[in-house]
Amino acid sequence: MIADYEPMACHIETERLLLRPWADPDIDAYRTLVTERGGEMPSIENIRERIASQRSATARTGIALLATVRRAEGDVIGYCGLIVGRSSVDEPEIAFELMRHAHGVGYATEAARAVVDAAAATGRSRLWATVGVWNTPSFRVLEKLGFESHHSSNDELVWLTRAIR
Repeated sequence: MIADYEPMACHIETERLLLRPWADPDIDAYRTLVTERGGEMPSIENIRERIASQRSATARTGIALLATVRRAEGDVIGYCGLIVGRSSVDEPEIAFELMRHAHGVGYATEAARAVVDAAAATGRSRLWATVGVWNTPSFRVLEKLGFESHHSSNDELVWLTRAIR
């Protein structure tokens, strides 16, 4: 247990999704996700390092950024979870990203709702989210989950928050 919090569940099931820790068989999917952002294809070793770093962060903080898998298809479509990010371990930031082929069918909302519930079960009282001003789909997901705008920085990033207790 970190501070006064229970560890976040690292295996979460919803109606259509499974959220679980990243594993070596997910490396190609992780590489594809990163490439869809517009960058170069990261090396296999780079992704292994990212996965190891996430495992270390989970061990230190008790929160996790989890692979998001469609249960019926068994394929990794992105990630969703909690990170320290621009916030703190006491009031972590929710983060999610899906591959383009998984957009528009409610997976992000379903995964994020499950992560909010998992965060509440840890004993935390508030979550943060930071979203680029251009990212309308993420704002819609967060609005559905009850996040409200808190402030913006440099007209490029909006900070949102949600009480969970």
